[in-house]
Amino acid sequence: MKHTVKAALLCLAVGAAPAAAFAETAKDVVSKAVTEIFVNGDTDAIDTYFAEDYIQHNPRIQSGRAVIKELFSHAPANFKYEPGMIIGDGDLVAVHARITGFGPKTLVGVDIFRVENGLIAEHWDVLQEEVLETASGEPMFTPMQ
Repeated sequence: MKHTVKAALLCLAVGAAPAAAFAETAKDVVSKAVTEIFVNGDTDAIDTYFAEDYIQHNPRIQSGRAVIKELFSHAPANFKYEPGMIIGDGDLVAVHARITGFGPKTLVGVDIFRVENGLIAEHWDVLQEEVLETASGEPMFTPMQ
């Protein structure tokens, strides 16, 4: 801790910003990737954000960046990914999302990404059909503000 503070003060003294001020967090990487690829539909951005040897844990999708690019290049016209809460903890990031057009019913779930060297290296998800009338009266999903 002392060394980090000393390094930051030294950088400020010589007019440079500490390197940590420019480092992108895993949460930043995933947030940008989800927005560019799944919200805006820019499948070319997959090459920017996903590791070539990307590992996929969804039982219906194979591993590899090329697989994800192929899958989302042919997404249905009604495909829509709405991110909600995004939670980051070190190299792991969870995105609560509503997904429409990826099956016959709207899904709500959590995508968990592991980021390594600034790229999405691994993915897990838990998905369920959206229920509009819940026992609590609260929605399953709230869009990102």
